[in-house]
Amino acid sequence: MQLIEVNTPELEKDFLQVQLNLYKKDPNYIRPLDKDVLNVFDPKKNKLLKDGEAIRWILKDDKGKLIGRVAAFINPKTSKGGDQPTGGMGFFDCIDNQEAANMLLDACKNWLQERGMEAMDGPINLGDRDKWWGLLIDGFYPPNYGMHYNYPYYQRLLENYGFGLYFKQYTYYRKVDDELPEKYYEKAKRILADPAYRFEHMVKSNLPKYTEDFRTVYNKGWAKHEGVKPMTEAQAGAVMKSLKPVIDERIMWFAYYNDAPVGFFIAIPELNKLFKYVNGKMDLWGKLKLVYHRWRGAGSTMYGIVFGITPEHQSKGVEAAMIVEAGKLIQNNPSIPYVDLQMNWIGDFNPKMMHLVEQIGGRIYKTHATFRYLFDRTKEFKRMPVIK
Repeated sequence: MQLIEVNTPELEKDFLQVQLNLYKKDPNYIRPLDKDVLNVFDPKKNKLLKDGEAIRWILKDDKGKLIGRVAAFINPKTSKGGDQPTGGMGFFDCIDNQEAANMLLDACKNWLQERGMEAMDGPINLGDRDKWWGLLIDGFYPPNYGMHYNYPYYQRLLENYGFGLYFKQYTYYRKVDDELPEKYYEKAKRILADPAYRFEHMVKSNLPKYTEDFRTVYNKGWAKHEGVKPMTEAQAGAVMKSLKPVIDERIMWFAYYNDAPVGFFIAIPELNKLFKYVNGKMDLWGKLKLVYHRWRGAGSTMYGIVFGITPEHQSKGVEAAMIVEAGKLIQNNPSIPYVDLQMNWIGDFNPKMMHLVEQIGGRIYKTHATFRYLFDRTKEFKRMPVIK
């Protein structure tokens, strides 16, 4: 077998081709957009590469056939936190062969060790946790946009190498028209009777206001999580700019208390329902296909990207009131096409959020997992701490 560093445009094409070769007969596989993958490794697109580092490899067998790929990276914002300096391993794809897998993972380990890392998490992304984070270990259905899809044997390859489970990631599902539990309406009723609270969906013409409201709530609710830093104005703007082409303002909701933002539910049309028709290419032909399939109603699933309430307003029923208000519009408007709702992953280290989603009828649909490998094999392995 031959391990080759990706350092030319031709090898970059091979890096993309590995996955296509492996999954060409899998009916559940949806090819990611090429530009989304390549942008992770482009310093002009990924600002983390200003101070961070990334490297990619492909693996060929003795006949020159592509049989694997992997990337390793160091995120300067998160690598120094926790019990030890920790790098990342991602974009792992491999035939069902432990020797091949070991060769790819050894390359990551050695490269990270040379740069002072003492552990690696994977498979993860050089970026935020909303894309390509975690290995699929249960619920082998077509992937949501930006979520990792793989064969079941990948888990065995990683565990045989020595990776331990760091945390599980649950994608929840419910039908849009499913009735909420009666006790949920009771909680919502109390909040809706309080004039200090109000709820509204986004209005695209006032996007800067909602962008700042999003950032305010996010920083109060998420910045305390391990590996999550406060969001800057520029970062919040970049998030909303990336969502702008697919925003449906009717499924993005905000909660306010005395006009201050205290919660949000951000959902978009599930893009992979559309992207599966473009074969990874958003060229002119791909865009025409996208418009056509959106017109014919292929986007019947809405995807909840993020849902949160600021700590001081949790456990009061604010989330219930926001969902009830959103439901009045979404469930009773024939022009809104959504039938299914999937909610972006929630870590098992966040039982409060799991409970909140389960209260509105969400059930676990898929499970991904983030694994960790300690280079010092005598060191005690610790799972991700639970958020109290």
